[in-house]
Amino acid sequence: MKTLFITGAGGFIGRHVVARALHDGHAVRALVRDPDSTVLSKHPDLQLVAGSLDTVSDQELRGCDVLVHLAACGVSGGMNDWEKCFRVNVTDSLALWRRAVDAGIKRFIICGSCFEYGRSGERYEFIPVDAPLEPTGAYHASKAAASMAAWGLAVDKNLELAILRPFHVYGEGEAANRFWPSLRQAALNGMDFPMSDGSQVRDFVTVEQVARDFIKVVSEPALEAGRPLTRNLGTGQPQSLLAFAASCWSGFGAKGKLHPGVIPTRSNEVKRYVPMI
Repeated sequence: MKTLFITGAGGFIGRHVVARALHDGHAVRALVRDPDSTVLSKHPDLQLVAGSLDTVSDQELRGCDVLVHLAACGVSGGMNDWEKCFRVNVTDSLALWRRAVDAGIKRFIICGSCFEYGRSGERYEFIPVDAPLEPTGAYHASKAAASMAAWGLAVDKNLELAILRPFHVYGEGEAANRFWPSLRQAALNGMDFPMSDGSQVRDFVTVEQVARDFIKVVSEPALEAGRPLTRNLGTGQPQSLLAFAASCWSGFGAKGKLHPGVIPTRSNEVKRYVPMI
C-alpha cells in the first residue's frame, strides 16, 4: 500500500483514478473543492482535503508517497483564458509540486494532454512522445509549459516523474456538453444528433482504462529518479469521429439519426490526433 495525494480528485478522470487506487489497495488523500458535494464515495482509506492547489499545506502533503496531479484549468471550460490557464496549470501547479518536494514526496505522476502536440500531430500517423510541442491555444500551451516545468524540476531535484498524456478520453462523469455525453443523451431521448462531418481521426479511450494506466505507474519499477518519462495513453486503434459516433449510436440502441456535416469543425482543429503507444 502507498499513500497517494491526488489533485483534481472530483473531476472526470480524477474520480476514476481515486476509485482505481482504492480498489488496488492504496490510501488516498483527495483534493476537492467542496467535500460536502463531492461525487467520491466514502471509503476507510479515503481522506478528503478541502481546497485548491494554492491552499494545500505542507502538513497535508507530508506522509504521502506519490503525488498524482490531475487538476487543470481549461479542460471543459475556459480553454482560451490565457491568464487563468497559465496561473492554474503552471504557476499554482509548480508551487504545489515544490511544496510536495519539501514534504518529502519523491514520485510524481502528472496528467499532461494530447493537445500539447498541437499542429505537429498532423505530421505523424502515430505521434511519438518526443514529437515537437506545437500547441494551438491557451489550455494547450499551458499544459505544454507545465510539462516542461515538471521535467526540469524532476531533473533538478532528482525526482521520479511520469508525464502521462491521455488522448480522447470518454465515459461516465464526463461533462454533459462534451461529445460522448451529448451523443448518449440524444440517443436515449430518441433524438437526431447533428455533428461535424466526422472526418477527424482520434484515439478514443475509456476513462476506466486511463485510470488503470495512472495507477500502474504508482508502483512502476522502471521509473528512475532524475530521469523523467513521458507516455501517451490510448488504445493504438485510430478511428474517425463519425465511425466512433456510429458505433456508440448503435450501442445505445438509438432511434434517431446522425446528421454529419451540420456543425462546422472548430477553427485551428487538428484533423488527426493518434498516439504512438
